[in-house]
This record gives sequence, C-alpha cells and structure tokens, in this order.
Amino acid sequence: MSMIENVFSPEMFHIREKMLITALSSCAGAYYDFNVTKNLIVGTPIQVIDGKEYSIHEQIGMPPHCPYTDIIDYWGNQLAPEDQPAFFAFFDLEHLKKCYEQGEHHIIHTYWTKDVLGNPMLAEQNILLYEDITTGDLMGMAYVKDLKPIEEIASKEKEHMSIISALSKDYYSVYHINLDNGSFELIRMDNYIDYVNNVGNELASRDTFDVSFGAYIDKVIVPEDSERVKAILNINSMRKLLKDNSELTDTFNAVEEGKSHTYQYRLLRLGEADGNLNDAVLAFRIIDDAVSRDKEQQAILADALNAAEHANRAKTTFLNNMSHDIRTPMNAIIGFTALAASHIDDKEIVRDYLSKIQTSSSHLLSLINDVLDMSRIESGKVKIDEQAVHLPDILHDLRTIILSDMNSKQLEFLMDTVDVINEDIICDKLRLTQVLLNLISNAIKFTKPGGLVSVRVVQKNNAPAGYANYEFHVKDSGIGMSNEFVEHVFEPFERENTVTVSGIQGSGLGLAISKNIIDMMGGTISVKSEKDKGSEFTVCLQLKLSGSEVKYDVIPELKGLRALVADDDANSCMSISSMLETIGMRPEWTTSGKEAVIRTQYAVDRGDEFSAFIIDWLMPDMNGVETVRRIKRIIGENKPIIILTAYDWSEIEEEAREAGVTAFCSKPLFMSELRDLLTKPFRTDTTNAPKPEAREVDFTGKKILLVEDNELNQEIAVEILREAGFIMEVANDGEVAVDIMSKAVPGQYDLILMDIQMPIMNGYEATRAIRQLPDPAASSIPIIAMTANAFDEDKQEAMEAGMNGHISKPIEVSKLMETLAAILN
Repeated sequence: MSMIENVFSPEMFHIREKMLITALSSCAGAYYDFNVTKNLIVGTPIQVIDGKEYSIHEQIGMPPHCPYTDIIDYWGNQLAPEDQPAFFAFFDLEHLKKCYEQGEHHIIHTYWTKDVLGNPMLAEQNILLYEDITTGDLMGMAYVKDLKPIEEIASKEKEHMSIISALSKDYYSVYHINLDNGSFELIRMDNYIDYVNNVGNELASRDTFDVSFGAYIDKVIVPEDSERVKAILNINSMRKLLKDNSELTDTFNAVEEGKSHTYQYRLLRLGEADGNLNDAVLAFRIIDDAVSRDKEQQAILADALNAAEHANRAKTTFLNNMSHDIRTPMNAIIGFTALAASHIDDKEIVRDYLSKIQTSSSHLLSLINDVLDMSRIESGKVKIDEQAVHLPDILHDLRTIILSDMNSKQLEFLMDTVDVINEDIICDKLRLTQVLLNLISNAIKFTKPGGLVSVRVVQKNNAPAGYANYEFHVKDSGIGMSNEFVEHVFEPFERENTVTVSGIQGSGLGLAISKNIIDMMGGTISVKSEKDKGSEFTVCLQLKLSGSEVKYDVIPELKGLRALVADDDANSCMSISSMLETIGMRPEWTTSGKEAVIRTQYAVDRGDEFSAFIIDWLMPDMNGVETVRRIKRIIGENKPIIILTAYDWSEIEEEAREAGVTAFCSKPLFMSELRDLLTKPFRTDTTNAPKPEAREVDFTGKKILLVEDNELNQEIAVEILREAGFIMEVANDGEVAVDIMSKAVPGQYDLILMDIQMPIMNGYEATRAIRQLPDPAASSIPIIAMTANAFDEDKQEAMEAGMNGHISKPIEVSKLMETLAAILN
C-alpha cells in the first residue's frame, strides 16, 4: 500500500497488517509507527483529510525517522495548557512500557487538537503495542480518529470500511483490484514468507491482474476448474459481473507443493454500480482448513452451551425448590403467628404455636446460611482455620447435637471407631464438624422411622510421619439415590426430583458446600448409594498430628485379665476387643445380652472369671441394664461394669447404678477413654458424676447501652434484656453512642451491645472512637457486637476494632445470656 514503506521484516508483515486493519476499521484519520525501545518514528506518519493523504513530517517540518519524543512534544504544545499534562503522561515512553508489561496492549486517550491543515478536531488517540519478533524491541502503532458524526466520513474512509468488511472474514489472502487499468495490490497474506517463496513469481509481480493471475491459474489450479475460474476472474468479466452483483463466490481445487486443497474465492464490489465502478476486492481461503477450524470452534461452543444450559437448568430447579422450601417455613411462621394471636388467652396453645414458629425459624435460617455459605466459598472468602483439636470432642459433640433428631425419628444409631490411635490432631474443628453434621443430618432426613444411621471413624496406617489418615463413614438405610443423580450429587443447586416430590426440605447445597470444604482441607469425599437401600458417604482426610505420635503400651495392672464385651453390633465388639488386647487384656465378645450372662456363669464355673465388663445399653434380646443385673447376681463382688451407649443415659442412670453399673461411656469409645475407665477405681469414679450446676447470674440492675438503628431489633433486644433484669438505654446510631459515652460518668453503663451496619457511623468506627476516649472507664467498657454480620471474618474484624465479643443475629437468647454472663462476671 502507498503509505507503507519497506521498513518491516517479512516476519513482522503479518503482525503489522492485522494492526493496520484494526486502524482502518476504526475509520482512523492518521496513523504512524514508532519504536518505543529506541524512541524512533518508523516510516512516514500519514494523516488522511477528506480522502487525501498528507505526510505529517512535511506538514510540521520535521525530518523522517526523527525521535518519537520530538513529534510528541510538537503535538503536545499545540494543546491548551490544561490538556497538556494528561497528554504528555499518556505518550510517555515509560508509561507505554509499563502498560505493555501489565498486559494493556491497546490504550486510548482523547483530547482537542488541530489537524495538519489547522482545522480543530476532537482526537481519539489509539496506540497498539507489540513486540518485534526479530529484534525484541517494543513497537507501537498509533492511529487517530476524529470523533465527528458518521455521516461526515469521507468517501475514501467508506472505501476502507468496505475493504475491511472483506478482510474481517476468514481469508488467508486479500487483493485490491483496479478495474480501470487492471492493476492490483496485495493487502493481506496469512503467511508472507511461504507466499514469496511459492507463488510470488506470479502474484507478486507488477504485471496486470490478468497476466499474473492467469499464470497462477495455469500453474496450480486443476485443469477441470481452471477454465471456469479464468472465465470469471479477469478484468473485463469482473467489471461486467459486478455491475449486477455486489459480490460473487465460487470454489476450485488446486495443488501446491504436492498438497491438494479446496479453495474458495470471494469477489466484492467497491462503491455503487452507477457507472463509477472502478475497484474490487478479491479474497481467498482454504475451505478444508476453515471447515476444520469451524468444527473445532463449533465443538467448543457446543460444550460451552451444554455446560451453560446444564447450569441454567440446575439453577432454575434450585430456585424453584428454594422458593418452595423457603415458603414452607415462612407459611408456618406467618400461619402460627396468626393462630397464636387468635388464641392469645390460651397459654398452652400459644406455647405450642411458638414452639412450631421457633422450629420453622431455625429451618429457614439454615436454608439462608447454606446459600450464603456457598456464595462465600465460590468467591474464595472461606478460609480453613487449623488448630489443635481432640478428635473425641468432635464426635461426642456431634452425638449431642443429633441425638434429639435421632430419638424423635425413632432411628437406630451406631457410632464407633476402628484402629483410632491418634486422637489429637490439627484441623479446622468448625468446618470438619459442619461437614460431618451435614452428612449425618442428611442421613437422618432421608431415612424412614425405624431405620439405621451409623458413623464410623477409621484410622489407616499409611500416613507419613507426623500425620494420620482418617476415614469418616456416614451410612444410612434410607431412600438412596439413583445412579444418574450420584454423578451430580456434589454439584451446587442439584437435588434429585424424588426428594422434591417427597417433600423433604433442604437447599440442595449442603453436599456441594461439604465437598468444597473437604477440597480446601486437602481431602476427598465419595458416595456409594443404591435406590431404596441407603447411602454411604466416605470422607478421607490426612491430618497433621498435634504433638508426637501416640503408642499405647500394655497396662501392667490389667495384663492378662479377662474382659467381656457385649454389643449387638459385631463391628463395635471387634473394635473394642482390639483396644483391650492393645492394653494387655484378654477380651471376649458377644452380640447378645443373654449370651453375655451365660458366658459370665461359664467363666465363674471354670475359675477364669471376667475382671471387667463393657455392655451396650440397647440390645434387642436383653437390654444392658437387665444384662448387668443378671451378671451382678453371678459375680457378686464389685467389678468394673461399663454401660456403653450412643444415647442419653440420664433417664436410666439411677436404675443402672442400682443394678451394678460402675460407669457410663458415650459411643464412640476411644482408646484414651477406655484406658481411663479401666485404670481408675470405679467406686470413687468422678468422670460421670453430676456436674455442679452453673451458678445462675443475677443481672438485676446491670446497665446496658444498646446501639441499634432498627426499631424492631431495638424492641426485641430491649424486651429480652429487661426481662433478664437489665436497665436499658438505646442509641440509634454509632455517632450517638460515641457522644453518649463521651459524656457518661464512671459506672453509668456496664456494657455496650453494638450493631455493625448503621447509616451514619458503623459499629466498628464507633467502637474505635469509644476506645480512644480520654476517660478510662469509657474507653475500657466491654463492647459486644450484636449483628447479622455472622461470618468468621466479621468476628475477626470485630475483635480488631476493639470489641470483646460477638453475637449473631437472629438472637439466640441462651447464647446471649451466656456471653453476657461470661463478660460481666
């Protein structure tokens, strides 16, 4: 092309022609190349005004190949003083280098200036940055657009746009043809080097189009296609055909360097067919390559479409389910509230309705928490907080949490361990508990009354030094899942249709959340399930040990003594027997209470009596208490008899001790607990003695400043706390609270309950301001966050702001009172 000087290496031809296409397609009014690395203008900068090209060098009186900064200084000094700082900052060489290093390869700046003829123009300066693959220099191509209305675009610019409409297609070569004199010009070639070597003699010559292209047809196009192509692609024929057609296309076969390809050409008319037709564009592409690329692109798009449709269907289903599941507890809350109001004088009925409202509220809150948890996980806000943890604490806490649900649904519950030696680990206790609780809750939810739910913890012996490998198995005899759904069970928003139909509520996010947490902990989670037979989830984790590895030795006092284990679950019997062998005892086990009595009598008759008994409470043929009572009649003397159970034994404790039980232990039984039970004198055992009742705290007369902007929340908190004996005062905003505390006398308030999100000054800001007050009594007053900002990072931010505690909304009265008691005592 006329404006391109021969200053580019062949390797850079393709890169620059793509950038030139970008410039032309943007209706650029000027363009120039420069070397950022060497501060040098490359070639001749051109400005186009009304279709005419002007050399910028000639117009401003600067020599070719001058320093880039000289031209920038010249142009910058033409600007108004207030526009110059931004102009020079944009064109600064160091700024351009920094943009390229940060991945910004196309940058734009707009300013008022004048063209080379002195006409005012609103210029949009575009700079395209790229690396010269030959020299490694950072290069820039700049083009300037005059931001005038599109109807003022000059005819030459319109012609460029027509050319670019052809170039924008997937063609490997494009030619501009003058239909008046038969000349032609290459304006695009995908591989310039191959082009020069193979076809250059024909198509790169300066002969007319008919001579050059005729030679090309004779050389490479197969004979059966050559005459047809030659009859169309000549100057006279193209001039006639394009008067009646805006474009023509056809295909032909050609052989180049021994390779056969099918080509497609496209001939486009430039301008209108009104007698002024003198230009055309001819473009070529290889169809087999294009088809291959099209198929590949179509496959990629199809996969993306399928994934998007699947995600869209899953989210639609999720929203439908959530709409149903959220409305269910909401309907209960609204309905029972109305019923309570209509029976306000009947305390028993109102109490029952309030209990149902509380249950529905808790369920609604769990649904909301699931959605928020999933959102935070996907945004990367959930972090794993690893601390030293005693594994038995996690399992016993889980047992306490789910026991009431197990009992209310009349499910059989088993909880045991296998080969668990290391009980002190490093992990995120909260998150591990969350995962296991989710799995157990699902097992309860999807198991019919009378079914079985079991939890088993297994320690494997294949961990590296300082670590332990654990498997957590949660198994149920519930409704199970289809094979099709199992493949998607850990995906967000997925719920099996039968679950929705059956009316079982839930967000469908619990398992997705659990898998994400396990992934963050470096573990795995898997599931085996069979329709109508139940499911088993397995969580595998490698956890760092807290302290040194544990090795249990034989206890001299117990070495050689016999022990009898009776439990209707054979796996529990074998696990406990293995632990007994480890500490030196000789265990026997049975799954029957009646057989335990028979074995005890047989041992006495043989003179090889059992020295300790571990009896499960609930066995089908004879319960544990009755089994102990009969064993006690046989052995007579006081020997350790331990009742082992996964349930709450408080209701039968008195009866059991009268029968001869010396200790109680919760399942699952860990080695440390077993050793402790068998080495202590049970007659003075205090491990299960009634705990001293917590001293009830008297809040009468304690003064609280409640900082809360929401009137309903104010009313709820004030009523709860006044009933507990507190004297309440309310501040409607953090700023008001700071003002009150700055004027308060010592002892005026005992504690501040601080909301976080308030309109004028939030709780964090208010707390920091109070902590900076000069009065020590005011600056050191206990401040507790009472807020709906309930995530771990919110609690951390509250502590960093100077608060002493954190209570999440909605308020749980028991937790509120527990926190207040801890701080005020």
